[in-house]
Amino acid sequence: MATVAAHPMQGFPVRPLKFTIDELSEEDFLWSPHRPELAVFLNALGVHVPYFERYLVHSMRQARERITDPELRQDATAIIGQEAHHAHNFLKLNARLAERYPRMPEFEATNKHYFEGAAGRDSLKRLTGFTAGYETFTFLAGAIILQNHPRWLADAQPVMNALWVWHQVEEVEHGAVAIDVYRHLYGDHEWYRKWMVLVALTHIFRETFAAYFHMVRVEGWLRRPRRALRSVGFFLYLGGVFLKNALPAFRRGYDPRRHPLVTDGQSPIQIAWRHYAAAGGNVLAIDRDKMAEILGVARYGDPADG
Repeated sequence: MATVAAHPMQGFPVRPLKFTIDELSEEDFLWSPHRPELAVFLNALGVHVPYFERYLVHSMRQARERITDPELRQDATAIIGQEAHHAHNFLKLNARLAERYPRMPEFEATNKHYFEGAAGRDSLKRLTGFTAGYETFTFLAGAIILQNHPRWLADAQPVMNALWVWHQVEEVEHGAVAIDVYRHLYGDHEWYRKWMVLVALTHIFRETFAAYFHMVRVEGWLRRPRRALRSVGFFLYLGGVFLKNALPAFRRGYDPRRHPLVTDGQSPIQIAWRHYAAAGGNVLAIDRDKMAEILGVARYGDPADG
């Protein structure tokens, strides 16, 4: 049985998981019955995820040649492996989402062009700085979603539930690598790192906003005033949560390992899932019974209780 480090950002492995996304029905795309807005938000967020992850892989490969710390080189190699598997699964998901949302190919093409062009022209400082800025928010997304899993995802479609739990656990695990690499190479340029946090934030919310409101429109939610207000409100609410939790990233010496969401609010799911997966447990589909098994409890709570 593989060992699991006490801190989630130490000695993290590469897990080559492949989810049965091809077997989902179109009805499964709104995969969180209790929080369908969350399902749409994460579907929209996922549109650009694989293209950024390819950019990250390119960035870390370029940087790895100049990293002199053996442990950091190992972490850079591990994040490359994790993100490559993320991209594989999310490209499959995007292909399925295009069956329901007509503008998906347009959104994908825009992000593919953006990230492939940037990867070809960006300096190493820009590559690692932008990656560190972007990973500020993928790390936060992981921590926030896992923390709220009982309220938002307890009754989610099992494959999609498992996909997002895996993705968010690994985003927390490698949440410090990109900033460590940037500082290893350009440690005295903190102003640039903070600027890249703002640049990444702008890109993430612009692309997610466009995809989210297209999906909401296709679902017909904007034609119903109460549902439209709820859809807009949920997007703004999550945006506010992200911004609030991103504030520590603008402090000098910011370290994701000491972010309150990890030190004070680390999700029991994140801890238990890592041990369960390391022991060979099947984590490719998660319903309430499976989550109860992962957590070692008799029953996993009703999301309506949260």
